[in-house]
Amino acid sequence: MIAGFLDISEGDIELDGQTIANVPAEKRNFGMVFQGYALFPHMSVRDNIGYALSVRKRPAAEIKARVDEMLELVRLQKFADRKPGQLSGGQQQRVALARALCFAPPVLLLDEPLGALDKKLRVEVQEQLKDIHHRIGTTFIYVTHDQEEALSMSDRIVIMHDGAIEQVGTPNELYERPVNQFTASFLGKSNFVQQNGKICALRPEKIDLRVGSGHKDARLSGTVRSITYFGSMQRVIVDAANGTEIEVDIDVWRNRETLTQGDVVDLLWTDEAAVELKTA
Repeated sequence: MIAGFLDISEGDIELDGQTIANVPAEKRNFGMVFQGYALFPHMSVRDNIGYALSVRKRPAAEIKARVDEMLELVRLQKFADRKPGQLSGGQQQRVALARALCFAPPVLLLDEPLGALDKKLRVEVQEQLKDIHHRIGTTFIYVTHDQEEALSMSDRIVIMHDGAIEQVGTPNELYERPVNQFTASFLGKSNFVQQNGKICALRPEKIDLRVGSGHKDARLSGTVRSITYFGSMQRVIVDAANGTEIEVDIDVWRNRETLTQGDVVDLLWTDEAAVELKTA
């Protein structure tokens, strides 16, 4: 995400084939949605949304028509005359989104836009954002540290570490086929195991756990250290006999085993379940 001047050591920053590296932030014509909404508290919802067009001195009739369109887009027509302080957090974030889109920017930057919302409201606004994105087609660059949010919101994910790009791809590609240990551990949970003499990433939900030892095709055996219940699934931490800690996620509804702390268990998985990683 580009929000100000950057000293570029190499390469360039382009938009539609044109360099913008030396263009001041306020002249890049980007839309911006902040984590803290950044709405004008003394202005109505309507005036907040139309602000960018007002400072561009667009005709009043054009502003009204565009604001009405944005109010409909974010489903806030009934709240047009209210002040931000009279709205819920999710409603305020939708006002911020409408304001950022009102002047039809080529790119919309979203900086942890749902960070101030509780979990239930985050999920609701995520769905609204996805719906709006699909309807208008504007490019969204969405910055988040929430791995689940990245997976659920994105068409394409860029994972960065210490200023360098580790991997780029669809959510499915990055989750199912991480290229290195950083990506495998950053996006979701991964166990790191040896398979055919190579270090591999193994997702917790791809391990089959059997109570007892000596099962055919068992890869590891160990002892259950803890069991945590999450409703639809339970997370089991196993201290494996080889000294490693293995996390196993089990669908509660299909689980046929009764587990208790201290149980001896075998762990099984297929060759395809473990993904070979690149080593530094």
